Amino acid sequence: MRLTRNMKNISKMYEGMNLDEEQVFHKSKLVLAIYRDVVWRTIQEANYVREACESYYSNELATALTYLNDFAPTEKKDKFSDKVSYIFETKWMIDLVDTAMIKIYNYHTNGKLYHEILSKCYITAYPMTETEILEYLSIERTSFYTKKKEAIKLFGIALWGYSLPKYQAIFNGTGTIEENELLYFFEEKQNAY
Repeated sequence: MRLTRNMKNISKMYEGMNLDEEQVFHKSKLVLAIYRDVVWRTIQEANYVREACESYYSNELATALTYLNDFAPTEKKDKFSDKVSYIFETKWMIDLVDTAMIKIYNYHTNGKLYHEILSKCYITAYPMTETEILEYLSIERTSFYTKKKEAIKLFGIALWGYSLPKYQAIFNGTGTIEENELLYFFEEKQNAY
């Protein structure tokens, strides 16, 4: 495959961040490949927890949660706690991917195109076929595969070079993030689109 100017620039970013380009590329493809299933499973699990609370304890979720917290036997609390913890852990993964996708969307060269490619291939609830994507984007097959590879590599930078370090610094207290940088991080996430 011929190296495009964008691919060369993306490779330079990997070098600058001391990231292993091929390893991050393969990890990125894996994260994107499982993303749709993770979101579906999380929605199913959240619905199950809500339905279980409402059917066993109360028709109103707030009352059921208060009951579980204050009065339920320990084993019910533990089981419920495990399910809720799973939902929140998965939500962090979803937030990381969403933050990376926002960075891609705002990327100065083909950011919106990269975002569309990744969204249509991996993120949206209903996957599109290759033919549908090519038609939707009005792009030739060879260009599509070049842009898709660039998009996945850029996603790797956005996730492992930006999102993950930012979340780790914020929530582990290991980073030296200034207050204005923290505000910018969350404002950027909220004002993405």
